[in-house]
Amino acid sequence: MKKVALTSQARKVFQGSSRGFTLVEVLITIGLIGAISVAFFSFMSAATSALIHADERTIAESLARSQLEFVKNQGYNSTLVNGQATYEKTPSASIPAGYAMCSVNGNGSVVENVIIGVPWDTDTDDNKPSPTDTGIQKIALVIKHQDKEIYTFIDNNSAWHQGSVKITLEGYIRES
Repeated sequence: MKKVALTSQARKVFQGSSRGFTLVEVLITIGLIGAISVAFFSFMSAATSALIHADERTIAESLARSQLEFVKNQGYNSTLVNGQATYEKTPSASIPAGYAMCSVNGNGSVVENVIIGVPWDTDTDDNKPSPTDTGIQKIALVIKHQDKEIYTFIDNNSAWHQGSVKITLEGYIRES
């Protein structure tokens, strides 16, 4: 075999006579690794938080859509109590733990644990709740998760200006 001659510097490294790293080089390396780790873990934390928030919104939207379909299947309720019709909620067994369904009354206030159909006046330019049933109702849902409102769709109707009405069944019309 042919013997390879090493330069003096390379020989020192392999023979153990190298001086090694200085303290400054080690500290700079530790600082860089620390900065990169902090950036990485803060990114992972933000990504995890975004995934949790997206999951909450997806469940809230699914609950709202299933509740509105459940109301549609009940049929139109023209019997008004205090100017509003009451509809059944989906069975609580189908609502995940920590979630709650609320509705919105004619004043735009969130009403807990009931689904309300509010008579609606579409004949005037005001487009707001009606004192009497004219054959059309508006049902609005607010989905809460751990007492925090989860927003999915926004209703910009000025009659419900408080901003709490998020998921609505527009124009729920009495079948003739």
